[in-house]
Amino acid sequence: MAYSPKPIDTSKVELSPEILELTELLAEHIHDVWAQERMKDGWQVGEKRDDDKKLHPGLVPYHELSDREKDYDRETALQSLKAILALGYKIEKK
Repeated sequence: MAYSPKPIDTSKVELSPEILELTELLAEHIHDVWAQERMKDGWQVGEKRDDDKKLHPGLVPYHELSDREKDYDRETALQSLKAILALGYKIEKK
C-alpha cells in the first residue's frame, strides 16, 4: 500500500500581518522542541550528522542556524497556522 499524503488544503488561506508575526516565534519553538527531544535521547552537536554517534549540526540555538535551516521550521509553523484557519478556527491574542 503506497502512502499518498493528503494535507489540509490551505491554498485559499491568507494570513494577516499579526498572524504572520507568529511564524518566526513558532519556528523557534518548533526548533527548540526538536532539539530538546534529541538531547534527551543523547544527541549532541556535531560538525556533521552521524546517526551512530548521535551527532547533529542543528543542535544549536535557533538564531545560530542559517536561513536555509530556519526555513524548514518556518514552513512548518506557517503551514500549521494556515491549517488551523482552514479548519475554521480563529487565532486571537489575549
